[in-house]
Amino acid sequence: MNLILIEEHELGKALPRRDERTVHLIKVLHKKAGENFDAGILGGGRGKGRIEKINLDGSVRFSLRIDEPAPERLPVRAAVGFPRPIQLRRLLRDLSSLGVCAIDLFGADLGEKSYRDTNLLKDGGARAALVEGAAQSRDTTVPLFSVFVSFDEWLAGRPWDNDGGRNAPDRIAHPGAPGPRTVPLLIAADNVRPEGAVSRLTPTKRPVVLAIGPERGWSDRERKLLEDSGFLRLSLGERALRTETACVAAAVLAMEKIGAM
Repeated sequence: MNLILIEEHELGKALPRRDERTVHLIKVLHKKAGENFDAGILGGGRGKGRIEKINLDGSVRFSLRIDEPAPERLPVRAAVGFPRPIQLRRLLRDLSSLGVCAIDLFGADLGEKSYRDTNLLKDGGARAALVEGAAQSRDTTVPLFSVFVSFDEWLAGRPWDNDGGRNAPDRIAHPGAPGPRTVPLLIAADNVRPEGAVSRLTPTKRPVVLAIGPERGWSDRERKLLEDSGFLRLSLGERALRTETACVAAAVLAMEKIGAM
């Protein structure tokens, strides 16, 4: 926890004794009354916090001095077929930490339907993971998070077009399969030629939308829809990756291509 994030409604109140931020300040950082710590307001700016008093009940009174803006989120959107719930928490945390601007979840043809019933989407766990990732990266903002019942709904809705009229994004889908492309490459998910890797893309200044299928991959129907919608089907390599690994790898490669690295 590299940044203690405070929500607007918590301003002027003490952090409870058992709050994870209190535990981090007192037990991990060994902060005492009168000492400063890195802080920010969720959705606002960053700066310094100061422990004004540690109450008898263990709660912490604090003050804030916010004097710098949050870093801008990157123009990278990550869309992924519903992963296992245990993977979803890590995926949301890590993508938030990397600075992507939006994360979409969708139901895929070959995805496990039961994954959509995860409590993370009902009990605030998803938001907590996004906030955890932001705090880790010293950010005060979290990605826009959306859930789509199906891949078709996501594709038809084209959420990446809701960008205020900016340039249409590059669209990258993984894993791929052979098929005609407008680029001189044919990509296979399980037998990849080096020139078909995401890493070989030409650098771009345009936003990037990443579509990552579930662990069982895309169906032939979905591959056709991706191609018809203008997606380039590229590969992250010959190895079968866990969903969260594929998402992080794809996001990092996209960051490099837009010059964010």
